[in-house]
Amino acid sequence: MNPLNSIPASIITGVVLAIIVFVVIPGHAYNELSLARWLHILSGITWIGLLYYFNVVQTPALAAAAADKGGPGGAGVTKYVAPRALLWFRWAAVSTWFTGAWYLIYAHTFDDAFMLREGSRVIGIGAWLGTIMLLNVWVFIWPAQKKILGIVPATDDEKAKARKIALHASRTNFVLSIPMLLCMGSATHGLPF
Repeated sequence: MNPLNSIPASIITGVVLAIIVFVVIPGHAYNELSLARWLHILSGITWIGLLYYFNVVQTPALAAAAADKGGPGGAGVTKYVAPRALLWFRWAAVSTWFTGAWYLIYAHTFDDAFMLREGSRVIGIGAWLGTIMLLNVWVFIWPAQKKILGIVPATDDEKAKARKIALHASRTNFVLSIPMLLCMGSATHGLPF
């Protein structure tokens, strides 16, 4: 069986390879802080990658499909792609936030970060931005998308309103992701300027 033929098998294969790499690097031992950071980065890449996909690829493509009166339209995307992408998107958001919290708790900086205390302000700003983004996903984006995609019943007017809410909340997250990523990278690697 080729693990590349299935998503779950591919994920398992990637995790097994990561463990092998970890084990064969000399001088390294298990470290919960490093595990939390790695899982936070992995979750964050999934979450932010999908956020960028929605904002840079899918939304403009669906707008172009709707404007193309003789074209195939966006039904395939809204029926098959968007629900699956939104499933990964919203749970990657949760996983990113909780693994980030795990990291901060284990590093004994959770309170300092969220209180923006000296020495933890950069990571704290990133953590607050990530928290706002998580809330946008679950309070605004997902409820609106359920109406847009027909997962919950909605009138045409409710769907039109939901489209605006989803767009603005998603674009807000897109904008916030840029300083959030700066803060997250800078917390351990220094500011780039």
